Amino acid sequence: MTYQIPFNKPFQTGKELVYIQDAIQRGKISGNGYYTQKCQEFFEERYGFLKCLLTTSCTDALEMAAILLDIQPGDEVILPSFTFVSTANAFVLRGAKCVFVDSRTDHPGMDESLVEELITPKTKAIVAVHYAGYPVEMDKIIDLAHQYGLKVVEDAAQAIDQEYQGKYLGAWGHLATFSFHETKNIQCGEGGMLVINELEYIKRAEIIWEKGTDRAAFFRGEVNKYGWVDMGSSFLPSELQAAFLWAQLENLQDIQAKRQAIWQDYQGFFSDDARQPTVLSEKYLKKFTTGIEEAQLTGNYQVCKKDSSPNAHLFYLIFEQLSHRTVFINQMKTAGIFTVFHYQSLHRSDFIQKYQGIDARELPHADRYSDCLLRLPLFYELS
Repeated sequence: MTYQIPFNKPFQTGKELVYIQDAIQRGKISGNGYYTQKCQEFFEERYGFLKCLLTTSCTDALEMAAILLDIQPGDEVILPSFTFVSTANAFVLRGAKCVFVDSRTDHPGMDESLVEELITPKTKAIVAVHYAGYPVEMDKIIDLAHQYGLKVVEDAAQAIDQEYQGKYLGAWGHLATFSFHETKNIQCGEGGMLVINELEYIKRAEIIWEKGTDRAAFFRGEVNKYGWVDMGSSFLPSELQAAFLWAQLENLQDIQAKRQAIWQDYQGFFSDDARQPTVLSEKYLKKFTTGIEEAQLTGNYQVCKKDSSPNAHLFYLIFEQLSHRTVFINQMKTAGIFTVFHYQSLHRSDFIQKYQGIDARELPHADRYSDCLLRLPLFYELS
């Protein structure tokens, strides 16, 4: 059906086609050209990332990370169950076993306090997913990594322009990944980026990025010819995608300000105090919609952590049970408003149970968010 209010509408700043045309006129529209370099330098300079490489998707960036960390069959990788499948797929493709962490009681992100007990001699890496732009407590994760000799990958697909303890997300881990999918704050339809924060990984990352060749070094004049020197794939986006992305990055501050205003409107509507959970009843029924008295909400509406504020990537509600969420979705559909729920717990997926067997551990909070979390529309042009 056609919705009066869609879940998402990709925003255009007005310069996207101008820069795409400029890229064409420059005579190079394949990857790693003028606009690719501008975008990568933007992130390195603004956020303090050591090296950035644009990719065709965040999925590709995660797959590059798995190759860089030399993940082998039998290795274990610790990651949250409540995340997108790409977070796990990247490591499964290298033969790793996924060891899933439950979500927090107060937030869908991974429960940092449960990570250490999952570390074994086979553990190779921890993947910290910053759900909805809310930071994983990276100081704790980094301390564990140092203690046990592990690598850390930040899945920052939803976390652009977000800080934790005065340091931007994406700058904490050995590696980090970002998404520029059309649902993200900054987008180019499809797209992503790998961040390399360890000098030792930069040279090999470029080779993997360039289909396993030292082509990037050749074009910088560092070698007199290039050849196949490692595994890799076609991870580069075209200059047309990079040109589109550059128009977005030029307007990052404006885009973030508008999304923050929309997010705050939602927060103000659902709770008088954004930092305090509130059980909504009469206020909710009178102000938002009618006729769904059974759909009472629990009050956990993306409550801000004391040491951070959200980057306005998404706004969600958490219902008491699945049936309540279903009623709400149907009511919104009738009103012409498209709402969507999010991930299904990966530890319960048909694939992971077939791939590595049924895990007897219970992850009740990941399951609760799978059943009860609902995302509301949030895009630049939303009134």
